[in-house]
Amino acid sequence: MSDNSVDPSGNTEAFRAFTQNAPEEPAAASKTPLILGVATVAVVLVALIAWLALG
Repeated sequence: MSDNSVDPSGNTEAFRAFTQNAPEEPAAASKTPLILGVATVAVVLVALIAWLALG
């Protein structure tokens, strides 16, 4: 019975082709919207506390 799987380390050319065609991981999601949301909430809370303290 023959083995149909090809070992990519069998020769240098096949190994280089195997490593260059490896699937890439998806890009990480941007954290900018989260940071902007937290900053907005912080500004609103500080403004509310200042308004209550001075009012």
